[in-house]
Amino acid sequence: LRFNCPTKSTNMMGHRVDYFIASKAVDCLLDSKWAKAKKGEEALFTTRESVVDYCNRLLKKQFFHRALKVMKMKPDKDTKKEKEKGKAESGKEEEKKGKKESGKDEKTKKEKEKEKKKDGEKEECKKDETPGTPKKKETKRKFKLEPHEDQVFLDGNEVYVWIYDPVHFKTFAMGLVLVIAVIAATLFPLWPAEMRVGVYYLSVGAGCFVASILLLAVARCILFLIIWLITGGRHHFWFLPNLTADVGFIDSFRPLYTHEYKGPKADLKKEEKSESKKQQKYDSEEKSDSEKKEEDDGKTEATRNSGTDGSGGERHSDTDSDRREDDRSQHSSGNGNDFEMITKEELEQQTDEGDCEEEEEEDTESRPSHEKS
Repeated sequence: LRFNCPTKSTNMMGHRVDYFIASKAVDCLLDSKWAKAKKGEEALFTTRESVVDYCNRLLKKQFFHRALKVMKMKPDKDTKKEKEKGKAESGKEEEKKGKKESGKDEKTKKEKEKEKKKDGEKEECKKDETPGTPKKKETKRKFKLEPHEDQVFLDGNEVYVWIYDPVHFKTFAMGLVLVIAVIAATLFPLWPAEMRVGVYYLSVGAGCFVASILLLAVARCILFLIIWLITGGRHHFWFLPNLTADVGFIDSFRPLYTHEYKGPKADLKKEEKSESKKQQKYDSEEKSDSEKKEEDDGKTEATRNSGTDGSGGERHSDTDSDRREDDRSQHSSGNGNDFEMITKEELEQQTDEGDCEEEEEEDTESRPSHEKS
């Protein structure tokens, strides 16, 4: 319970203490292995009441004691300042709303409709918020702990301060290992000769490694200064830039080097990049406007086609000669300035059809003359 129950630390009567909440302690014991029945044995904790009885026994044995939360009250000056800030913020919000409304009146009807839809969605999300009130920052209320008169364990949001503070097994083991290492180091003259030689070479290798890292750190700074002075501060070259950075052992040797050019061309490149980004944004806006126009044109064409479909039945009753005349009138539109490309097959078909029409006209003219005779 001491090491698994969630605790928080605070000051009480000038001392740093750890406290926990009663309901979380009960949940911790109910989730422990003592709340599960073993073979031939009953579970120690079956209900929340059984856990409360056990915690009352621990309270009587002074493992922890009950405390009382006392909230710290803010002085009157702070409350007055907060009220004044709230009024100023509400006035600024009203001014912003007035500016937004005047800007909306100047826009077109289509833009107004879109903005109304967006405003409707925002109003649905902000129904609970009252207009004109400033947003309050979520601040944790400060409190202090005082000893409680009634020392009883209750299942709820009651606060209890730990008195029992044992040494954890890990800290005990680490301290024991440290003591053994110190004793072994003092007995170094009694070690076997092979172990002493091995430790000597290991210590020399570790010293050389540390010295090489220090020399590298100094050499990279000297190399940076030489290149910086020769190039007039335009080229910034770092060898092993992460060598002295707060990173892991392997990451301190990555990357091998870095190079930056900080001259007039670099400024021009930055300006070109910013201009290219602005042009891309402008092009995307133009594309969106052109797409909207195409959609509107498509809708108008669809309405026109629906009107022409209604008069399709009458056109089917026309003769072949009427259709040809319509085609000829379309080809000849535009005062002779508009032309269309026609294939050879279409020309031959038109000439054949014209010859057939001339023969039919001659037959009709010859028939009445024979009848008269």
